[in-house]
Amino acid sequence: MIFAWIGAALIGLSLGLLGSGGSILTVPVLVYLVGEPEKLAIAESLAIVGGISLFGAIPYALKKKIDWRSVLWFGIPGVLGTYGGAALSVYLSGVVQLLLFAGVMLLASVMMFRPTAVEPENAVAHQRSPVKIALEGLGVGILTGLVGVGGGFLIIPALVLLGGLPMGLAVGTSLLIIAAKSFAGFYKYMHVLAEQNLSMNWGLIGLFTAIGIAGSFLGARVGKNISNASLKRGFAGFLVVMGLYVLATNVPKVLHPAPSIEARPAGSSAH
Repeated sequence: MIFAWIGAALIGLSLGLLGSGGSILTVPVLVYLVGEPEKLAIAESLAIVGGISLFGAIPYALKKKIDWRSVLWFGIPGVLGTYGGAALSVYLSGVVQLLLFAGVMLLASVMMFRPTAVEPENAVAHQRSPVKIALEGLGVGILTGLVGVGGGFLIIPALVLLGGLPMGLAVGTSLLIIAAKSFAGFYKYMHVLAEQNLSMNWGLIGLFTAIGIAGSFLGARVGKNISNASLKRGFAGFLVVMGLYVLATNVPKVLHPAPSIEARPAGSSAH
């Protein structure tokens, strides 16, 4: 269990260091280090990520570094999308959700390998497109509901490029949006999993959230002394390895499914 705690600390640490990306570690930590079933891990991940992001957003809110208009434009469609994605999860097996998750990890690594070519101050500031922001919010929200990631690695570029926010505002705004979306998805998952007679491990959620929050505050302090570009590259490399590992362990399960009764939907006999 000690490895799981280290994993929880890494989730918070990377959120504090990068403002995004940490949540993408939550599902693998819960599945591979704690041994949670895939669907439970995705649901619990949303609660953990939501809690850590909400606490992470507090210092930004106190310094007035949250753009509330972007929270509405991106956040409301994102919340609706996450709720819808969680509802759609009923039609996918846990293994397929993990395969989608691996794809998201590899996409995140590509986004992180790219240099951030955005100047905070200049021309971008007036190019706001509420419709594009809302559509991206909806899309990222659906992804959040399906695979349990906060999506900060997609939200931050969208807020900077489409919303015209400087990086300092984008990070705090992103954390608040992640928290809102994650809690919406988690709320829906509680109902979805209850129908499948699965219950959340609240002790685990509380412990991981607490360790993650401590890690995020530590990460925010440590991050001041480390180059953000090299941090991102290192984390991106780690995501490639993890994404390929998740693919390698789950593709065989799809190609050669073990005969199981688990895939029978709700109408049929429940032992």
